[in-house]
Parts: sequence; structure tokens; C-alpha cells
Amino acid sequence: MSERVPLDRVEFRGAGLNRPECLVTHESGSVFAADWFDTGGVAIVRPDGDVSRVIAKRPIDDPLRPNGIALEAGGTFLVAHLGPETGGLFRLHPDGRCETVLRELNGEALPPSNFPLVDSRGRIWLTISTRKVPRALDYRPDADSGFIVLIENGIARIVADGLGYTNECVLSSDEKTLFVNETFAQRLTRFSVQEDGSLTDRTTVARFGAGTFPDGVILDAAGDFWITSIVSNRVIRVSRNGLQSTILEESDPMHLDEVELAFHEGRMGRSHLDGSPARTLRNISSLSFGGPSMNEAYLGCLLGDRIAVFNPPARGIPPFSYTAPLGPLSRQVS
Repeated sequence: MSERVPLDRVEFRGAGLNRPECLVTHESGSVFAADWFDTGGVAIVRPDGDVSRVIAKRPIDDPLRPNGIALEAGGTFLVAHLGPETGGLFRLHPDGRCETVLRELNGEALPPSNFPLVDSRGRIWLTISTRKVPRALDYRPDADSGFIVLIENGIARIVADGLGYTNECVLSSDEKTLFVNETFAQRLTRFSVQEDGSLTDRTTVARFGAGTFPDGVILDAAGDFWITSIVSNRVIRVSRNGLQSTILEESDPMHLDEVELAFHEGRMGRSHLDGSPARTLRNISSLSFGGPSMNEAYLGCLLGDRIAVFNPPARGIPPFSYTAPLGPLSRQVS
């Protein structure tokens, strides 16, 4: 179904990034990356590889720890805060000002937060991987405490619960279907989106085998899914009929065997995520399409300090924010 991309065709852009887990591409040619440098914020990687930063002025006692990010019109970013014990959603302005969007739900502090997605109606979908603290306690096959929050007109509510470590999500082009990765349940899940934002008809789209822990998910122009797996450093294309093919991979069989054993014995922890022996792909976590013809793929990662770039055997769809006006942020992308 798909052409496999050899590792030697992977190039890199930028340097000195700190945990660029999530990437956002833009028509300007710049790529925006979640960044844990200093008090946290967003790194701007220009086409020539130069890097500048929007560093957060602390909205909370601890540094902002961006996991997923979303670009808004005017050059602001929605940032999912992956704190050690609590999370939240914040809006980061180009001058570093940081305002709270959501920190509590139903009278309780939000757990460490994973990924925000904005739809055409301005609604925000926010994934929370787990209620367990530390979150490594849910690196288990029976994980089921993740959930999805919908924020509309300033009102937040849980629209899906009981998920197996909720990670990135994506909407269909008509926004009537939402797809989400359940990382440690090792599956891609589909929901029907009702008019009021409720999620119904939960269905498994794809199940993944040994060593595949789905983190990032995005759709290409043909309607196929592109899944990014942590630990195994795999990019997997999943067709609409469920056929899977590996596009890119750099994994160590001994390391994967060790992780798999720990996973099924209920003792998987941070060391299994942070101990990848791979030298090229440093625990890839997300994929974004970009480039003039949407014919480039950019990989976020957990352990590297650069953005991996390759030409995939498919074209992507411009993200909703691809043509967003950048306002004051435009001075940093030119």
C-alpha cells in the first residue's frame, strides 16, 4: 500500500529544542514546536533552521510544560500543560503573556493535560491521558482513566471517558467524526460528533501489535491515518479499511522486547520511554504535514533537540491553522 522511507532520507531542521513533542506547520514555512526551554513555551523553527522562542511568563508556580499545542489566529497558542501532578490549558501570547483557559473541572484540578484541538466553530477539544499520578502508573494494558474535555463558550465538560491513555485526536473534514489514539490500550478509536459536541458510537478503527504505542494521529489527503508510535519510533499508515503499513521505523529489537515484557507485567515506567537506544529518531511522538504542496512530513519527539523531516508517499491536508494570520508573531517567522 505504501512506500517505506529509508532512514537515510530523513533530514533535520533546527537545533537546541527541548522536548519538541508536538509540531504545528504554517504557510510561512516556519514550524512551531512545543518547547520546555526555561519557563516553557513555543519554539519557532524557520525554514533556514534558525530558532527563536516565545517564552512563557509564568502563569503558575511551576514552569509551563507544553505537550500538545494549537495555533490560533493572531499568533497565540493554546498549550496543554503537562505538569508533574496537575495540568490545564493555557493561552500563550507572542509577548510571553500566559492566560488560563482551564485549570479545574467539576471542582477538581485538571490532571496533566495532553493535546488541544480547535475546530471550525472555535470549540476546543482537550485530551487528558490519565487520572493517575504519576501518569506512569497508567502505562498498562488495562489503562482506562483517560478522557476528553470539550470547551465551548467558556464552558467545559467531559464528552468521552474511560479511555486507555488518551493522546492526540483529529477531526474528519466534515467534523462529524473524531478519532483519538489510546496509547496504552494500543488502539485508534472513532466517535461520532453530535451537534452539541457529545461523542457517541465509540468504535475501534485499528488495533496495534507489539511495540506500537500510538501517540500522534493525523489524516492525509486520501483519508488515511498516519500514526506515530513512541518507543518503537514507527510511523504507520492506516488505510480507511484498516490495512496497516510501516512507513518509517528505527527500533531496537532487544529494547522493544524489554519494554513489551515490562508493559505486560505491569511495571513499565519512564525509563522505558526515556531509554531509547535509537540514534536518528529520538522517540518520535507526532507528525505534521507541511511544505508548499503538503508533501513534507515533520516529526515531533520526546528525546531529540531537532525536527526530523522526510518526504512521505502521500500528501497531507493543510491544518486548520495553516493560513492563520500571525499578528505580532509574524516578526519572528520572517
